[in-house]
This record gives sequence, structure tokens and C-alpha cells, in this order.
Amino acid sequence: MITERRSPDACAIERAAALLRAGGLVAFPTETVYGLGANAFDQDAVHKIFAAKGRPSDNPLIVHVADVEAALPLCHISREAHILIDAFCPGPLTLLLPKTDRVLHQVNAGLPNVAIRIPSNPIAQALLRASRLPIAAPSANASGRPSPTTADHVYHDLQGKVPLILDGGPCTVGLESTVLDMTAETPTILRPGAITLEQLLAVLPAARVTDSVLRPLKQGEKACSPGMLYRHYAPNGKLVLVTGQPDRVRDRCLHLYRQATQEGIVAKILIFEEHRPLYNAYWTDEESGTLRSMGFLSHPETVARRLFSLLRRMDEDGAELILCEAMAPCGIGLAIMNRLRRAASFRMEDADQPWHPLERSRQ
Repeated sequence: MITERRSPDACAIERAAALLRAGGLVAFPTETVYGLGANAFDQDAVHKIFAAKGRPSDNPLIVHVADVEAALPLCHISREAHILIDAFCPGPLTLLLPKTDRVLHQVNAGLPNVAIRIPSNPIAQALLRASRLPIAAPSANASGRPSPTTADHVYHDLQGKVPLILDGGPCTVGLESTVLDMTAETPTILRPGAITLEQLLAVLPAARVTDSVLRPLKQGEKACSPGMLYRHYAPNGKLVLVTGQPDRVRDRCLHLYRQATQEGIVAKILIFEEHRPLYNAYWTDEESGTLRSMGFLSHPETVARRLFSLLRRMDEDGAELILCEAMAPCGIGLAIMNRLRRAASFRMEDADQPWHPLERSRQ
């Protein structure tokens, strides 16, 4: 299969819509990440998503719709859900709602609910309206890899597996949408994103975050939302999160870095811009140096926007070990740490604790 990349003009949108109506796949930008879309009412088309990505069939999909009216055949919308839609949609919020009989088993992995999102990206909106379909769409990457925030990322992972990529430039948010379970007794965030708990509590009487956001799924625990797999968003190299006081994090990172390079391992350190002075002599330039900046702690949206591109850059650099500073899991920082913990397969180093090299060597 030849993969075509097109600028999203009216002609390309109509071509993409025709592909969807004919049971094909289309990769398209949203404000969060690029999605790999298929007609949500077409069983064979939905199956192609899983085949193209190498995605486990028990990992549910999000269904994208143009507006509330387009969601009505798929789900039952409560009064509280309507309040959230009015406040945050179109936008980076996905609501888990009771499904109707029209939802395919392949779309929601046989769960009693369906995940619905109204994207704000104008290209995604144009495609939804031109196709006149609900579009089932996970991220347009190979399963487990860092999510795609540019058309180049999609092409790298899915060349030859998708006929058309609509190239809308870099995504503005950079992390997948917040997934909020509206079927729970208290509305519950299953996957954090740009819409934070604090924002939700401004319009809801109560909301909470599930404890599985920052831990791996337990044995036999079913994924109720995309992005809950043990290893997800991961670069090829081994990613380790280093927590603690900034100067101690620096010392631990540099110790692990020196140890790795002595063993011939290619290592990189990901730091926040505010901590650049702590590394002074180790900072040369971002093209060839040891360090890479993740963005500003004081503006965590900059970290969110570049996170997945940076993880992919680690593969381009040939990094075998990636040592990464951590941030507080609050606000959008919760979403960032959710992605980083899964990308690291929950490997953590606490720099505030003593270093025990003999104990480490046995792990």
C-alpha cells in the first residue's frame, strides 16, 4: 500500500471522507495527537485499525463525533455530561458514557460503555462533517510507541499501512485527551490530560482520579480506557524516572550517566529548563550534547507539547538509557507523569535515598 500525505485542503478532506465511507483508514490531526480513523459503524474497517497499529483487541477505542447530535445514536448523555460538554467541548475531553446497541463490540472491547470525544481541531471537525460518520480513532502510531504529534511521526510508524495522512502540522496540546468515566458513582478520571481535575471540579460537584493513573494494572485488571497498558508511549531505549530534590536528582542522573558511558551505553538526560544551571559543564548544545530540555516546569504545557516528540528524538539519537527528571503529579503534571511512568514501565530512582550499587547490580 502506498501512503499518501496531503495538506488538508477541501479536496483532500473530501478524499479522506470518501475513504472512510468506503471502509478505509485515514490518519488525521486533532488538537491532542494524530488519530488513526475508521467508520465506527463498520466492523471490518475498525478491525483494520487494530491490524495497522498492532493494537491488542481488548484495548477500547475513542469515537470522535462532530457535535452532541452526532453522539446521540451511540450513547446516553446525562445532565452532568451535558454540563461538561457545554464547558469543555469541542476540546481535549473524552467522556465514558453508557452505550447504545449501535456500538460495535470491536470499538469498546465489549464494555458496557463507550468513549466519546468532540475534537476542536478544525481539520478533524471538517473530516467528521464531510464524512457524516462517527470516527473510531486511537492514536496513529504503532502500538506502545510514543504517540504521534506530527504527520512525520505517523508516516514513520504506519507507512504502507494507511492510505492517507492529512498533514495539519504539529498538534497544539501534545498529550491525549482526558478520559472521564461518567458511569462511576463519582465522575472518575481514567486517563489524565489537558483538562485537569481542578478544571472539572469548577463545574462538577465532585470528581476524582483513579489510583491506576500512576500505577501499573494489576494481574487480570481490565483496561477501561486507552493508555492504561503497563508499557505505553515508550521509546526504544530504557527510560528511568529520577525523583527527589533537584541537586540530588542531578547527582544521581550524572552518576548513572557516567556508569552507563563507561559500559559503552549511549545515555541521555532529560531535564527541565529551570534546572539547566545545575548541570553547567554538561550542557553543550541540544544537537549533540548529553542533555535535552523538556520545557519549563513553570509552564508545564510546554513539557506536554514536546514530550512525545522528545521521546521519539531519543530513538533518533540512538539512546539506550534515558534518565528523566520527574515533576509533581498535579494539574497537567499528572498527565505528563502518567505518560512518563508508563513509558518507563514504572522504573523509578529516588535520588533522596542512599545509592546501593551492589543491590542495584542484582536487579
